[in-house]
Amino acid sequence: MKGGGTQEAMIRTRPSLPSRCAAIWAHSRLKDEAMPRPAAILPDVHLSPSAPRQHIMAMPIPAPIRVPNFTTDDLRRFPADGQRYELLNGMLLVTPAPGTAHQIVLSRVQLALSAYLAPAVPAYCTSPGEIEIEPSVLLDPDLLVFPSSYPPGTPWTRIAGWWLAVEVSGRASRVYDRDFKRDAYLALGVREVWLVDLQDQQVLISRADQPKDVPHRASLLWHPPEMPAPLRIDLGKVFEGLGRG
Repeated sequence: MKGGGTQEAMIRTRPSLPSRCAAIWAHSRLKDEAMPRPAAILPDVHLSPSAPRQHIMAMPIPAPIRVPNFTTDDLRRFPADGQRYELLNGMLLVTPAPGTAHQIVLSRVQLALSAYLAPAVPAYCTSPGEIEIEPSVLLDPDLLVFPSSYPPGTPWTRIAGWWLAVEVSGRASRVYDRDFKRDAYLALGVREVWLVDLQDQQVLISRADQPKDVPHRASLLWHPPEMPAPLRIDLGKVFEGLGRG
């Protein structure tokens, strides 16, 4: 019969229960073998340390800084832009144009010096002055006193034996004046150096082979050996009208 034949075919194609169990067991075994098993833990096992390794790190080497070396001829080719360009052993010193406080105090000091030297005129007081030692030194003190044995028109390069160099030090020039120019003036043969400090309203006086930056706040005395009497300057009048700080 047609229906009976179909039922018999369905019975023949259905797997028996034992064969199904065998297939499931084989599949699970293959699955277990494919999965990684945990490693065995061995107690009290001594592990020798690994050998040290050298690690080499490349570090960049900075290029040396080269500071330009100028000459007095180079300095004279600089633009006239109001700034002060000076030269000390080839090193360029640049300070901005002075302000009104600087110029007022400078004019008061120059007036006192010029009046003191006027009767016999053993020396000239110029503002600014110039100390030039070719080819690597050119300094411009705010005031320079040098012997009148050098007549007007003498080139700066031929003048020596300076009596006094004065720098009026504001905030812009304070470091240069104290750390560079003061010692340079003394080393070049200037007898005495005054640093007129606008901020602290005092004058720091330095002489060769004597303590440097000796402060004077109320007054100062200056007595060159060529002069019969000393000059006394009232610093209260020099700094008059300046605010503190």
